[in-house]
Amino acid sequence: MHVLLVEDDEPVAESLRRGLKRYGFEVDWVTTGAAALAHSGPYDVVLLDLGLPDTDGLDVCKALRERGSVPIIVISARSDETDRVVGLELGADDYVSKPFGVREVIARIRAVMRRVQQPLAAAESGADRYGTRLTIDRKAGRVHVDGQEIALAPKEYDLLSFLTEEPGALMSREQIMEAVWDANWFGPTKTLDVHVAALRRKFAGVITIEAVRGVGFRLEIVKTAEPT
Repeated sequence: MHVLLVEDDEPVAESLRRGLKRYGFEVDWVTTGAAALAHSGPYDVVLLDLGLPDTDGLDVCKALRERGSVPIIVISARSDETDRVVGLELGADDYVSKPFGVREVIARIRAVMRRVQQPLAAAESGADRYGTRLTIDRKAGRVHVDGQEIALAPKEYDLLSFLTEEPGALMSREQIMEAVWDANWFGPTKTLDVHVAALRRKFAGVITIEAVRGVGFRLEIVKTAEPT
């Protein structure tokens, strides 16, 4: 996924760039509104600061929205409700107030991308569909295979929900532990292997979870043959 980061505060930008790249994102960084509007490269989502040196970020937000439907997440030190409301009314998809953590920004990106990318049928049912057999209703916290609900322990559900956000992506143990058990987890990472084994058992033939030695895990959706 390609991110256009519009931020003139170098420490903030560098921290975001490092964090996003660690999670597999490609990042193009510009420091002014003019550079953002002149940027010609492809990108999937915009992280837009409002306090830019050459123009108000709200004007940039409006201009970008007039050009197309690429998701825009405002990141700003302005916590005033008026700025938040105006930003959303001008076309921003979400608003994150500084200070924030990289994990929060990534969660917002993934949530926004799920909203814009999920198939119409899944959107209507309130669930995300993976292949022809698996659906995950993140609002309700329920998982179904072939229409039958699968009973999961809380951390089994959290792990499945996280790994299915980007099927095929290699997730490191550190990424998974931070996302599912949080950054303050000090227990053994062996618990991750136990939960992976449980998911493999409960979703055999639906998903595969490949262990990449010394790195982490990669979840794939099992493709089923189309009826002839």
